[in-house]
Amino acid sequence: MTKIEPKVSLVGAGPGSEDLITVRGLRVLQMADVVLYDALVSKELLAEVPPSVPKIYVGKRCSQHSFTQDDINILIVEHAFKYGHVVRLKGGDPFVFGRAHEEIAYVESFGISVSVVPGISSALAVPSGQGIPMTRRGVSSSFWVMTATKRDGSFSEDLRLAAKSSTTMVILMGVRKLMEIVKEVSRYRGSQTPIAVIQNGTMRNEQCTVATLEGIQELSNGIDVTKPGIIVIGNVVAEHPSFFEDEVQRVLHSSL
Repeated sequence: MTKIEPKVSLVGAGPGSEDLITVRGLRVLQMADVVLYDALVSKELLAEVPPSVPKIYVGKRCSQHSFTQDDINILIVEHAFKYGHVVRLKGGDPFVFGRAHEEIAYVESFGISVSVVPGISSALAVPSGQGIPMTRRGVSSSFWVMTATKRDGSFSEDLRLAAKSSTTMVILMGVRKLMEIVKEVSRYRGSQTPIAVIQNGTMRNEQCTVATLEGIQELSNGIDVTKPGIIVIGNVVAEHPSFFEDEVQRVLHSSL
């Protein structure tokens, strides 16, 4: 019998669309003996894995049954000893709010080698796909990627600090608190500051809503807050092809 040699690869799946994984990431994925994948990994990407390879969902989603991080850590180690090469497939990049460091520390404590394949972060790729730059000369010289809230549900200090500056704000995992975020940011930025909410980024069913901080409330009913998305706030959002057209239509409609 062939001796099983346990090893783990943390692979970034990219921002959503199956063809936005890196060449190395796809190659490592196709060499897996077992795949443990997250909620935002597409079915089309999983289809690139041979049918004989077990594919196990270990995603964590709000209001749905999910694995704890401790559960996932244990599963990775158990499957490495059972199958050999575990590919831990994570949406975006493993180190952007992916808790990769916790998985690496746990796996290595069992003497199992770990390698990391970086992925394209949705924080950059999703706005870019909509024609929204993170920086632009004379408009924004920096961008700040953050989560909206801390573990206890309160706003992070980073959100407030970023709102007080002129940086482009890229907020992950914040759609459920969209209007609360808008209210908080509006304390420090003008009501005409552009904002974009992008859901299912880079996918065929991608949806992008652009407005101002003042105007987004009228459009919020059309945003499904049960689905994850990315919020971009800053003057660079005005670069979106439909920003001015949508705003003009909203103002005209509100004046009728």
